[in-house]
Amino acid sequence: MKPFLILQLRPEPEASDNEYEAFLSRGGLRPEETRRIRLEREEVPGDLDLTAFSGIIVGGGPGCVSDPDDTKPVIEKAIEREILGMMPQITEQDIPFLGCCYGIGILAHHLGAEVSKARYGEPVGAVSCEVTPDGRNDPVLAGLPERFDALVGHKEAVQTLPPGCVHLLASDPCPFQMIRYGRNVYATQFHPEADGAVFALRIAIYKDKGYFPPEEADALTETVLASKVDLAPRLLRNFVQTYRQSRG
Repeated sequence: MKPFLILQLRPEPEASDNEYEAFLSRGGLRPEETRRIRLEREEVPGDLDLTAFSGIIVGGGPGCVSDPDDTKPVIEKAIEREILGMMPQITEQDIPFLGCCYGIGILAHHLGAEVSKARYGEPVGAVSCEVTPDGRNDPVLAGLPERFDALVGHKEAVQTLPPGCVHLLASDPCPFQMIRYGRNVYATQFHPEADGAVFALRIAIYKDKGYFPPEEADALTETVLASKVDLAPRLLRNFVQTYRQSRG
């Protein structure tokens, strides 16, 4: 089997390691079936062949695509430059891709759609996602019910469906919870890898990053730990199984 390439954007080692473990456990992957690149500390090798992987999974991070360049920390600008540099090949060659959270902003921005804080930002917590008519026949959503809960927490969002994309999942606070470009390029606004414990750690790490008032951290932690989000990881496992079988 070709390995899966896992690209991570989180500058905090504890958050990055925890996210990687979540991708492995929820995706049904073993470490030896992946190649992990932490973009906050290493550049993508110039000779990296993206077609040598079964698929590419991109994690989340504290950065926002829509922030003005002069306000972005140097490390966030470097991370953004690295992942955006891959998007032309991914979209043009329809390479299997799953961008989680930050990944939907990257994909939409690359395709020329508006990503901003104008509308659809979501408070930290669980949101009910609804499968659209186009999503009902998508293999990555196979076995999921018409509605299921997933964990979110965003300052920016995709404002309009990007050109060439299919709308797969919606929610009341944010209409674009999941999109697909071509046949194989997917992105989600929510976190399919995360359960309450994963989000509790992120609340502790990012409580001063502007997602919520810091004094609300304890209450939000209790809320996410009580959330029923056990169905959302099926999407991540479906992605792995679909492309492990078709390209392995």
